[in-house]
Amino acid sequence: MRFARLGPVGQEIPTVEVDGTSYDLRSLTSDIDGAFLSSDGVMRTRDALASGGLPELADARSLRIGAPLVPPGKIVCIGLNYRDHAEETHADIPTEPVVFMKDPSTIVGPNDTVYIPRASVKTDWEVELGVVIGATARYLESPADARGHIAGFVLSHDVSEREFQIERGGQWDKGKSCETFNPLGPCLVTADEIVDPQNLGLRLWVNGTQRQNGTTASMIFGVDHVIWYLSQFMVLRPGDLINTGTPAGVALGLPEHPYLRAGDVVELEIDQLGRARQEFVQA
Repeated sequence: MRFARLGPVGQEIPTVEVDGTSYDLRSLTSDIDGAFLSSDGVMRTRDALASGGLPELADARSLRIGAPLVPPGKIVCIGLNYRDHAEETHADIPTEPVVFMKDPSTIVGPNDTVYIPRASVKTDWEVELGVVIGATARYLESPADARGHIAGFVLSHDVSEREFQIERGGQWDKGKSCETFNPLGPCLVTADEIVDPQNLGLRLWVNGTQRQNGTTASMIFGVDHVIWYLSQFMVLRPGDLINTGTPAGVALGLPEHPYLRAGDVVELEIDQLGRARQEFVQA
């Protein structure tokens, strides 16, 4: 199933899309969040669809597409998780996942405006596979235990300001947590729909020029390993988002360093998870 939130900012309606038709979920839940995911929300939605208990949202196609998930308790990110990306940025290949956090309030809709921060000269793009947690994970025994804790997958844009990230004190979070720096969606696709999360193509274009074209098969640490690993250091709770890294082709790694400027348009997609488009403007 494909969950989405449609409507103006702050007034999004939780929906589920089936064969191009959006159904209103407000009889089951007030929103798509950790509480919904952890209370058998997916199964309850499936049962309601089967019984004809969900009304169609008639004007769905005319509504803004919001982020398909309420801003979570935390966004955990994995850095340098594609060998080609580590190489293009002249970083050592990590022997363990590189972990940093991102402010959850950075989440916006997939087609919303993204703000280039004041004083920014190195705003960069990163298409990423996002993983949404569906059940509490703590001290998992092995990566094989991870799959049962995944609610679904989502297209995530980990926008980054490289000067803030690398040159302003050596602490990554402030280069990742600027306002609007995590467009998400268009939809949250349930885990059962994605047979192999390590076989998804990721692509990104800037002003029509393709900059990234990779595959999750090239991850250094796969989705299951990442969830198991993180559970040894923190509790992953329903609704939490994990950004799993980006392939090569970011501005930081390109010879000309074509960082984003006001008026630039970024389009990105992941197989089976949809497509997004964001215009960048000056904050």
